[in-house]
Parts: sequence; C-alpha cells; structure tokens
Amino acid sequence: MKLVFATHNLNKLKEVKALLPKHIELLSLDDIGCTEEIPEEADTIEENAIGKANYVKNTYGYDCFADDTGLEVTALNGAPGVYSARYAGAEKSDLKNIEKLLNELDGKKDRSARFKTVIALNLENEKILFQGIAEGTIVETPRGDSGFGYDPVFKPSQYDQTFAELPLSEKNKISHRAKAMQQLIDYFK
Repeated sequence: MKLVFATHNLNKLKEVKALLPKHIELLSLDDIGCTEEIPEEADTIEENAIGKANYVKNTYGYDCFADDTGLEVTALNGAPGVYSARYAGAEKSDLKNIEKLLNELDGKKDRSARFKTVIALNLENEKILFQGIAEGTIVETPRGDSGFGYDPVFKPSQYDQTFAELPLSEKNKISHRAKAMQQLIDYFK
C-alpha cells in the first residue's frame, strides 16, 4: 500500500518510517512532486492537519496523512501552540523559536508543557483523526544533539533527558508523534 506523509521534513519522515509496518510504502511530498509548502493557516492543530491531508488528496490524488504538532506551555497559556513552528517569526528557525520560548519563561516557576500531535488520515475519502500527547517540562538550557524543533528543551515526564538527548528508539516509544502514529498503525491492523 502506498501512502503519502504530507511533509518535506526529513527528520519527521525518518521517525515515521521507523514506526510504520513494512507493508506500507511511505512517500514524502518530494516523492510525489509536491515542492510547494502547504499553508498552515488554521486556528487549531486539528484544522492544520486536516487541511494538509485534504490538499494532497485533492491536488495529487494520493491517499495521505498529515500531522501538525504544537508545544503547549502552561505558563504561557498554551503558547506557542498552533504557532510553534513559526513562533519567533516567518524564518521558522528552531534556534530562534527556542530562544524566544526560553526568554518568555525566564523567571517563571511553572515550566510544565506538553507536545500535542494530531494526525489526519484521508484514505479513500474517509477522514479520521488520531491524537498523541507527551507531558513534560521545559528545561532552562538546551541539551542534546538529536531531534529537531523544541526537542533540546523538552524533558518528558519521568525522564532526566530531553527529547534531544534520548536515542530515537527511546523517543519513538514515548513521543506525542509516536502515540498518534501508534493509533494510525493500529487502524491499519
């Protein structure tokens, strides 16, 4: 079975390929000739995921799933949330997003946060949503060289390491994306 994952992000693609059963041939946007950046203009993570999956299905005709992820920080009233990827502005720099986040948390005692991933599946025009949550805290200084996005500052609950310090195999057991992906995988069983 061929299925498109609506992403240009090679890190996400690598994580997801490691999770999917072998009978699913995962294609990226680049594999189907989609070079444009699919807009994320919705007000919620759910709507962004649905919009991307529908765009691929309607424009390219492929069955598709798309995800959207947000980091929700308690002391910031859920920000950056749906704006996580572009939190520091249009440049979409992981480093600048982390810098802004840490500056806004400076002096705050409550550093609790959660990652939320929503996957929208558009398969033979059936549309289904899957959601995964990873609870944790924001550390004061980035740590680790693995991962991407906010991984160097997000320490999952019951771990001493950030996502960026954990091996991918361990992160894939507990991450928000892994939890949502497991629901998608279970759907295909």
